[in-house]
Amino acid sequence: MKIICVDDEELVLDLVVYMCNNLPNVSTVRGFTDPLKAIEEQKSEPADIALLDIDMPVMNGITLAVKLKDIHPDTAVIFLTGYSNYALEAFRVHANGYLLKPLDKERLVEEIGYAMEKKGVKKYPDFFAKTFGDFDFLAHGSPVSFSRQKSKELLAFLIDKRGSGVTRAAAFAALYEDEIYDRRRQKQFDVIVRSLRDTLEECGAKHLLVIKSGELRINPGLIECDLYRLLDGDARAVNAYRGEYMSAYPWASITEAFLDRNTKK
Repeated sequence: MKIICVDDEELVLDLVVYMCNNLPNVSTVRGFTDPLKAIEEQKSEPADIALLDIDMPVMNGITLAVKLKDIHPDTAVIFLTGYSNYALEAFRVHANGYLLKPLDKERLVEEIGYAMEKKGVKKYPDFFAKTFGDFDFLAHGSPVSFSRQKSKELLAFLIDKRGSGVTRAAAFAALYEDEIYDRRRQKQFDVIVRSLRDTLEECGAKHLLVIKSGELRINPGLIECDLYRLLDGDARAVNAYRGEYMSAYPWASITEAFLDRNTKK
């Protein structure tokens, strides 16, 4: 899915592009402060989604939407504006969505998903692991709720290992720094593993966790992940990385340092 974003305010534009780059199932995001350049882009590589500011000096978003749709009628238009009084005019040009600034990421995800659904495009991968910034695990586009935060962290740790097996003792040592893995802690960790397994089963991802020969691992072929995309050389994933990787987890600093060394802009 290709998205173009047009806003005459560079700071707002950068934020919108950044948010879109972190959405699953997006192949390309291009940002423009000049509507005329967006029109040229549309002629050469039509967008699936156009996120347009309405109040712009060179050409307002309503006029721009008409021109973009003249070039490629299937482009879905979502307006972003600080003013609610444009809503009626926006929908007269068959806009697919209308979002008020300041932009809320959840609402943006909803509007893009709805627009893609109307176009008959699959909105999201079945399972997506977001590792840049804070960690989240999404099933069919929605964040999965974990009953235990340590179960969520265990999944993050296994995703970081990219399919390599780890012993329970090694996983425990990462999640519980300076704690001794004694019999009481072993039982506690067993509860964490069971909770993770139950959560994955509830969201339809029960085959993601593999427990075999005393080791834990995930099957990386069953998920999409921004880290994996970056390591595969995906330019969009490289551009989406902003120097923060699974920020809440101290053990993630090793991978973060590796990414920092290898993604210097």
